[in-house]
Amino acid sequence: QVLLVESGGGLVQAGGSLRLSCTASGLIFSTSFSTLNMGWFRQAPGKEREFVALIKWIGGSTLYAEAVRGRFTISRDRAKSTLYLQMNSLKPEDTAVYYCASGVRQTPVPDDYDYWGQGTQVTVSS
Repeated sequence: QVLLVESGGGLVQAGGSLRLSCTASGLIFSTSFSTLNMGWFRQAPGKEREFVALIKWIGGSTLYAEAVRGRFTISRDRAKSTLYLQMNSLKPEDTAVYYCASGVRQTPVPDDYDYWGQGTQVTVSS
């Protein structure tokens, strides 16, 4: 009952910035404010899915992977049911498909999330 659609990926040079968006829809999402968490994950070819950042929908508490701390900022617009990831000072190692996900717990573990978008490609050239 939850549909997540990412956008905003693209090709940028090292040191550049991108802002990813994830728009959520569905009855379950709309009625789960008190327990909802949303996260960003990424996956490069041949590698496992990696946690990037998460945010609690109500209250806005956040958690970041060490690899992106200080460079990426996760946020949300509750009125628009939209999740954002502002990515600054991008590095070639940030190249991956980026996915947004929703779940009921504040967790960095991919298997703990219930719904996933189809991903958006981010490519950072050197």
